[in-house]
Amino acid sequence: MAAPAVEGVAVTALRSVLLRVRQAAERAATQPERVRVVAVSKTKPVSLIRQIYDAGHRCFGENYVQEFVQKAPQLPEDIEWHFIGHLQSNKVKTLLGGVPNLAFFEGVDNEKIANHLDRAVLSLERNPLKIFVQVNTSGEPSKSGIDPSGCVRLAEHVKLHCPHLEFSGLMTIGMPDYTSTPENFRTLSKCRVEVCKALGMTEDQCELSMGMSGDYEQAIEMGSTNVRIGSTIFGPRDYSKKQPN
Repeated sequence: MAAPAVEGVAVTALRSVLLRVRQAAERAATQPERVRVVAVSKTKPVSLIRQIYDAGHRCFGENYVQEFVQKAPQLPEDIEWHFIGHLQSNKVKTLLGGVPNLAFFEGVDNEKIANHLDRAVLSLERNPLKIFVQVNTSGEPSKSGIDPSGCVRLAEHVKLHCPHLEFSGLMTIGMPDYTSTPENFRTLSKCRVEVCKALGMTEDQCELSMGMSGDYEQAIEMGSTNVRIGSTIFGPRDYSKKQPN
């Protein structure tokens, strides 16, 4: 009897998040429809994801390849899946082959992984894959992401030399304790200005993926169009079966 109660809590939490997203967008004078909520379901069972899906949500994110390719085929094909985080190049075909409805890859942090993704999309004859370039805005050596000084060059590589990828914006993951939050967001916004100038894009054409459970409202107020919400919707994680990417 415990499982349905947990799933009910998750649906209620989703509705609360969507309301707060709408309110944050209105404070930022942004149309709420322009802010995408990615429900990050890593370590959570298919049954719980299905409850969120049945509540009307269609955008989900995963972080671990093996878990992702096991879960995705058990769920409806109209889900817009996001892969979030670092990926080894030898796992690219496993990911793209196992999740044909993968819509976004968040995020590319070097030219090598971009090239592997581009070739895999071609060989699998699938639709172009939308890409967010990951920027290490907090300066943590242990964190994936390109240095802000290199984001223009990497964005140019994806847009100009990877015809089967669609450069869609920039993303960042702040410090776990959220102490770097405002500066992270300012840095990513500055990167967007530079990228748009170099590539001849408008800022509306370059999304910002920033903000998680602890700071998504502030992220939206500072320009985020893509927030990644996990534990606030699904509850605490169980990392005991975590597998490396």
